[in-house]
Amino acid sequence: MRTLLVTGAAGFIGANFVSYWTKNYPQDRVVVLDALTYAGNKSNLAPLLGNPNFEFVHGNICDYPLVADLLRDRQVTIVVHFAAESHVDRSITGPDAFIETNVVGTHSLLKAAKQVWLEELKTDQHLFHHVSTDEVYGTLGPNDPAFTETTPYAPNSPYAASKAASDHLVRAYHHTFGLRVTTSNCSNNYGPLHFPEKLIPLCLLNILQGKPLPIYGDGKQIRDWLFVDDHSRGIDLIINRGRVGECYNIGGNNEWANIDTVGLLCGIMDECFIRDGTLARRFPQSPCASGHPAESLIAYVKDRAGHDTRYAIDAGKITRELGYQPIESFDTGMRKTVQWYLDNETWWQSILDGSYRS
Repeated sequence: MRTLLVTGAAGFIGANFVSYWTKNYPQDRVVVLDALTYAGNKSNLAPLLGNPNFEFVHGNICDYPLVADLLRDRQVTIVVHFAAESHVDRSITGPDAFIETNVVGTHSLLKAAKQVWLEELKTDQHLFHHVSTDEVYGTLGPNDPAFTETTPYAPNSPYAASKAASDHLVRAYHHTFGLRVTTSNCSNNYGPLHFPEKLIPLCLLNILQGKPLPIYGDGKQIRDWLFVDDHSRGIDLIINRGRVGECYNIGGNNEWANIDTVGLLCGIMDECFIRDGTLARRFPQSPCASGHPAESLIAYVKDRAGHDTRYAIDAGKITRELGYQPIESFDTGMRKTVQWYLDNETWWQSILDGSYRS
């Protein structure tokens, strides 16, 4: 039996990962450490709360004594580090929180791991897996080759810069102290439990409520979309088979312009209302309820500062070395996502009205 300490697992990607891991490795013990900041929602973990191999700890990764105690007392052998401030717009208006969590918090975890694993236990039976983003690489032109693990870092937002700094700290603790680490840089995730400030869930819920679908600039910014369960599969492969000290890009092989992503979502929502007559009664403010297309809500707004033009992941390394392949197409993954939100209105309503914080 292994014991994993998973940071930030009350958030979107972390909660999906923990669900994936407990399903596929039921013999492992999973300890979640989460500060429950605005994007952390303990209800994301509700299906696991009765599992004897699952434990939730409310705490901050910047709390070095707490992290060290957890590593010791729970006999943790694997850290999977998701905890991060991640919304680019918020990093522009308030970058301090991003430096504190993403840089100082990551360093706190690394210091604790070094202390417990290397200095106290003197064990090589450990792994620190750091989850990062493709945004550390900067932006691409329309015809540029996709990001690889050797692409020079060129972060363009405070969020991306804070993640780049954390990546470098993880690398340094491996090369300087011998900490056994791996890093993954993923493309844009989507799927169940996605916090409603991000593009896909924001537009999905706005369609249901009859609100505008805000599109930055001309909407031609390109993103490589990755279904969250495919991301979990990639991390699984890295933890179990990846080379220590290496970085692996995890992508969806799925580049879409933002305006086309919203168009796909609108088409799926139109179909859902046609197929299910109860939706018009549940969501009468949606244009779909009266037979109008969801895309009628699209509204172009001023582009945000420093908006990257294109992200694209070359996942060749993890494919060649570990056999990774995304399972979901954008159509199948988007349909699963839409259905989850339609089936879980109580979850997202609690976020919109703020009751999930009480």
